[in-house]
Amino acid sequence: MSAAAFVLAINLFVAGIFATAFGIVAAYKRSAVGARWLAFSYGFGALYLVLEFVLPYQTDHRPVSFGIFAIFLLALSSGVVGLARHYRVPSHWRVLVGVVVASLLINLAILDMPRDSLLRNLLYQGPYAVVQTLAFFVVASHRNKRALDIALLGLFALSALHFLIKPIMAVTIGSGSNPQGYLASNYAAYSQTLGALLLIANGLLMLLVIVRDVMAEITTESETDNLSGLLNRRGFEARAGRALEQAQRNGSPASVVVADLDHFKAINDSFGHEAGDRVIVAFARILVATSDERTLIGRLGGEEFAVFIPGANVATARLYAEGVRSGFAGASAVAGSGGRHSASFGVAALQPGDQLPDLLRRADMALYDAKRSGRDRVCVAPEAEPNMANVTALPRGRSRGSRQAS
Repeated sequence: MSAAAFVLAINLFVAGIFATAFGIVAAYKRSAVGARWLAFSYGFGALYLVLEFVLPYQTDHRPVSFGIFAIFLLALSSGVVGLARHYRVPSHWRVLVGVVVASLLINLAILDMPRDSLLRNLLYQGPYAVVQTLAFFVVASHRNKRALDIALLGLFALSALHFLIKPIMAVTIGSGSNPQGYLASNYAAYSQTLGALLLIANGLLMLLVIVRDVMAEITTESETDNLSGLLNRRGFEARAGRALEQAQRNGSPASVVVADLDHFKAINDSFGHEAGDRVIVAFARILVATSDERTLIGRLGGEEFAVFIPGANVATARLYAEGVRSGFAGASAVAGSGGRHSASFGVAALQPGDQLPDLLRRADMALYDAKRSGRDRVCVAPEAEPNMANVTALPRGRSRGSRQAS
């Protein structure tokens, strides 16, 4: 077995591993459509490598030679589509289809050109460079690039460049007197070795990117309330805790608003839980519409919500709460839920040494004051921590997340 054939066998094994890995990710996470396309990409790549082993035994090389070119081009093109689907950016599919069709026609035209022709080698390798350039632009168009994405950009640029260098290598070193003799040439050994390095690096980086983003999606799903689309208690406490620590390090203000829907148990008892769910969804939409992108909003359970507002002092947080209160009270009646509804709010500002439970407790006491004072209002917790012995305890029947009358 020649050196090139040995490296080709390694490439076949590696392509099979990556096709399987991306397939497993796609099967585990159905929303990972990009992983499915990348599994196809490496599957096509494995088929291309099999045809390279078949080529030396062909009397007429042209059908297999064309198949090798076409399948490898499809492998690279599937990778572009997979990346575009993963990053949720345009795949430039019209350009991609145009490149594929034009490249196949050109390849048919150059099948019988001399192998030592620089033009022939440029026309053969050029389409691969163009497709890798498209992959580069797909990743580049993703807005929130991180270290792995930037590394992937560099690798695609290097890959495109390597396809442009290969024609010069082929002419300088010689790629065999005929296609059947390709695997016995030194050029094949160099080309397949370089291809192996790029294959492994590309596969690892793309797999890491997809696994990173799939894990982030799973984490987001585990921290999201299915009904309201807001953060659930776990998600809110985790993210608000980190935001609070950041505010303390920076010495910047922050506030928490706790909200509770008024007479929510009566809605459920009179109109059913589906009506109650619609009210929760309507209130959640107002919370989101009134906030900016830095604000963290969570449904703590049942009819109770919490909002962490970085950079907001108590006056700003109270203004936010008043905006939500008036917006909810003045909103159109939620169908089948007994007309218009109201909510009560408690506001507390971050104090030195506060942890998130301290901030939530003070906001919750202010919320209880709002409930006790007649509901449909905003109350603000005092800046100094009150003497806990003098604080009226919350009734036993009322706890966060309960759907009892409130």
